[in-house]
Amino acid sequence: MTLEANTAVLTPVAEGLSYAFRAMGSPCEVRVETEDAALATQIGEIVEAEALRIERKFSRYRPDSALSRINSSSGTPLYVDAETTALLNYAAQCFDLSRGLFDVTSGVLRRVWHFDGSDQVPSREQVADLLPLIGWDKICWRAPEIVLPKGMEIDLGGVGKEYAVDSALIRAMAVSNVPILINFGGDLRVSGPRAGGQRWRIALESVDRSGYAEGSLHVSSGALTTSGDARRFLFKDGVRYSHILNPRTGWPIEHPPRSITVAAPTCMEAGVMSTLAMLHGKKAERFLKSEGLQAWCIRSRAARRPLSTRA
Repeated sequence: MTLEANTAVLTPVAEGLSYAFRAMGSPCEVRVETEDAALATQIGEIVEAEALRIERKFSRYRPDSALSRINSSSGTPLYVDAETTALLNYAAQCFDLSRGLFDVTSGVLRRVWHFDGSDQVPSREQVADLLPLIGWDKICWRAPEIVLPKGMEIDLGGVGKEYAVDSALIRAMAVSNVPILINFGGDLRVSGPRAGGQRWRIALESVDRSGYAEGSLHVSSGALTTSGDARRFLFKDGVRYSHILNPRTGWPIEHPPRSITVAAPTCMEAGVMSTLAMLHGKKAERFLKSEGLQAWCIRSRAARRPLSTRA
């Protein structure tokens, strides 16, 4: 989660009013189905404040964040608060259910992997040197106490933005029962159907960022998240390297879809499942179907595969 300066903007849209700002390295938007500018601004400010609060608390870039305090502990036991405990419990559960594929300690791989569209692929030796620092099962976690071995790090980037969407929506709904859509960089959740029971129309982003819409979904409840390599990848010798890394090997997953969008009741659930599907590579569709998930899988411009368009 990256900290940055921000200026919020309120603009009219087809569904009412849109409050836009930046947080967590992403464009963020709150759509409120109302013509009441004061109410839309109030809801937008509540959502923005919650996003920035979570970013400050769990950013690995702030030396005073709760996460940085854990990462600099070097084996010293620490006690964490209830919110951090809940997120770490969730991370532990995801690690166990995925048999180690979803691992919040794998963020150390960013030291050698820089997915900037270049051809700078690290050496096998560079990747291998980091593998001893990866593995949730190497951490002593007895909630609320954590002992993080020296050199290891926890990176909540895989759940932080989704958690922020869910938490912000709860706070926004406490203010008003008007229809609300919150979208943080493509991870979104709605409060319910639009006025008159209409569903929200969500466009699926082009995998090559051409502006071409790969399709659309219509949702009346719950959340949608998308995992893919449209923005973050490396390309060398005719090979495209996805930013989805296998924590067991330290290398990108082979033959993943270009994009996977998953629908679920909450953003956290959808986010974990879309990432896990990507981690299954060529077996992503099989995984999604086995889990009974509503999803849209895109492997190429010529192969757009809706596993389900209901949400």
